[in-house]
Amino acid sequence: MIEKAQQWFREKGWQPFPFQEEAWESYLHDFHGLVNAPTGSGKTYSLAVPILLEFLQNHPAHHPKKPGLQAIWITPIRALAREIQISVQRACDAFDINWQVAIRTGDTSTAERARQKRNTPEFLITTPESMHLLLAQKDYENLFKNLKAVIADEWHELVGSKRGVQVELALSRFKTLCPKLKIWGISATIGNMDEALNVLMGNDYKADNVKVIKADIEKEIEIISILPDTMEKFPWGGHLGIILLEKVLPILYESKTTLIFTNTRSQAEIWYQRILQAAPDLAGVIAMHHGSISREVRDWVETALHDERLKAVVCTSSLDLGVDFRPVETIIQIGGPKGVSRFMQRAGRSGHRPGAKSKIYFVPTQALELLEASALRKAIEVNELEERIPFIRSFDVLSQYLVTLAVSGGFDPKIIYPEILSTFCYGSMSEDEWHWILNFITTGGSTLDAYDEFKKVEVERGIFKVTNRRTAMRHRLSIGTIVSDTMIEVKYLHGPRIGSIEEWFIASMNIGDVFWFAGRSLELVSIRGMSALVRRSKKKRGRFPSWQGGRLDLSSKLSALLRLKLSEVASGNPKDPELQSIIPLIEKQQEVSLVPSEEEFLIESIHTREGHHLFFYPFEGRNVHEGIAYLVAHRLSQIQRFSFSIAMNDYGFELLSDQEIPIEEALGMDLFATDDLFYDIQASINTNEMSRRRFRDIASIAGLVFQGYPGKYVSSKHLQSSSSLFYDVYREYEPNSLLLKEAFEEVMEFQLQETRLRNAMDRINNQKIILKHPENPTPFSFPILVERIRDRYTSEELKDRIKRMTLKLQKG
Repeated sequence: MIEKAQQWFREKGWQPFPFQEEAWESYLHDFHGLVNAPTGSGKTYSLAVPILLEFLQNHPAHHPKKPGLQAIWITPIRALAREIQISVQRACDAFDINWQVAIRTGDTSTAERARQKRNTPEFLITTPESMHLLLAQKDYENLFKNLKAVIADEWHELVGSKRGVQVELALSRFKTLCPKLKIWGISATIGNMDEALNVLMGNDYKADNVKVIKADIEKEIEIISILPDTMEKFPWGGHLGIILLEKVLPILYESKTTLIFTNTRSQAEIWYQRILQAAPDLAGVIAMHHGSISREVRDWVETALHDERLKAVVCTSSLDLGVDFRPVETIIQIGGPKGVSRFMQRAGRSGHRPGAKSKIYFVPTQALELLEASALRKAIEVNELEERIPFIRSFDVLSQYLVTLAVSGGFDPKIIYPEILSTFCYGSMSEDEWHWILNFITTGGSTLDAYDEFKKVEVERGIFKVTNRRTAMRHRLSIGTIVSDTMIEVKYLHGPRIGSIEEWFIASMNIGDVFWFAGRSLELVSIRGMSALVRRSKKKRGRFPSWQGGRLDLSSKLSALLRLKLSEVASGNPKDPELQSIIPLIEKQQEVSLVPSEEEFLIESIHTREGHHLFFYPFEGRNVHEGIAYLVAHRLSQIQRFSFSIAMNDYGFELLSDQEIPIEEALGMDLFATDDLFYDIQASINTNEMSRRRFRDIASIAGLVFQGYPGKYVSSKHLQSSSSLFYDVYREYEPNSLLLKEAFEEVMEFQLQETRLRNAMDRINNQKIILKHPENPTPFSFPILVERIRDRYTSEELKDRIKRMTLKLQKG
């Protein structure tokens, strides 16, 4: 059978990689596993081909006309589905297999779904959410009875999310329905590959029939940093990037096609507009792509990229994964990507074919980000990649899943309970916790059993079922784990939909205000329901929308290398061009304060008209700095009562008070001790309020609150109010609620990153702490100071304010 695939590759002028042939052999010999290969190396064919070969092997004489659903290919983003469909259909045609290769995602029309129900496809490409919608169908067992394979594509993206938990739960069901099912994943390299494999296979897998197949392909990545002609000595975030636009334009003109990656949708909007302002001749050959732009526009952009009709696309992570844009020659990264894996993924969008070199330009948005560029080069050289932390004990997803099974036709807990225990996520679940979940979906639990609307599931002869049609419909509309702020649809007054913007941004505007969205100047005409009606405006000034929660956090791997590179500059012998370029900044920092080595930890105490400032520089990322800042503020307040203002960036944080802060005394009291850290976190940080905000998402996933019908979504304010009410009720009457515990645990693990915070505190304790008293803000402290004042001014006012501050510091 392998020879048939090899012959097809030869006919196409291809040469199969050893990892592809190993995957074909392993699959046909009944192994499960994980294929680990870089972007653009033919991962799809490593597993699509053996699925087809096995079908030929089992049906050598004739092919059954309607064999039923044979394979499910799970993809994390809809944009990948079309590319996979084309590749699989090409292989089906080559092997003369008359299979229907279909796509079912949130973009699939109602008519197409109905057609798939009448005429079951043999190969289905779908998302975790759409797969669970299939499990909510009546008689789903019949749909999946002939299933031979499930492939989880881009598993490294799914494993660290609740969408990955959805995949785990679906697989636990499929393994019972189809005992001979083969489970495979496709993943880029991550720091915890063995754990990722365990999550995919579940706790009951046997190591002797599972393989990790690694591609022996070195992906060469060339990093070229765009350096300013003169280095600013007092940097601030966002400023430097736009100044370097004049150096970015020649790259666009010289390249056939370029993807310009930004870290946020707001940044994408700004860069797209600034490029057009600076180079109006690019109009018509430059586009924008991010998750809030309408599906129709994004489809057009992807097609135009394939057809080589676009010279550049400004995008976000919406184009990070998988879509094969072979014409893309160059990648530009605006600002530090904050993670090694993300940077490599984006770099791999160019040279997206086996053996091709990937070229990526790095454009810093402030001078200190050049340290990140140097650190990224080192990380790629030594293959230092981040781990993806899998979710465990996600009881909100479990309760949603059980109602899904109850909607379909009911479930027997005696069968489902062992299946769920076999998953990585729920392996530690106790029988008492299981009964709590069953009680929650049938009665609402001990707290909500007086309200009929929470009695979703009924028990008939030991089978748990949903019999109410309204409950079933609302549940199907709510299936999924992606929860975001309520989105307002942006539509032309007399024309099509443009995209969607978060409700809070539209609520902050008045009728007649102008804003830039999807590269267009738009005037807000009216708000009708959940739609913002707009018309084109000729005004050149307007607001750019921003989206909550869009800021990326510096990874632990990159932060460690960042400190290493800082120490390299401090030693006076930097080798990388990025490090050499920031020498003027480093010399100024050394002159007025200190550039710490790896064995040193710097604290700066500065007195200005604003008050008394303390600046700390852990270089551990924004989220960890937030936790340490509150901890340090709490411990300082044990000496005497203080009121603090807190600001932070990825490199350090500031405590500002109107009173003199006794930092010397505090350092003698083990300010960074990790003893009783858990209790100090709870005492210093409003974990209750953080948990309350986290609980909103958990309540939505678990079905406590309903997000609304299509076109009639519930407002964010109403959702937060409703979930807060449930949160308070649980805290008072059922503090042991599994959903309440989950909210607190997620805050500690994912928001405050308790483990990483503890490690950072331990590291600081083992360093030599050096306290400096500069007369004015230093190059290190200046960008943190700007972070604090940013919200007080418009963009233009901020620039003027910073210009005056910088001139004053340079004179000093």
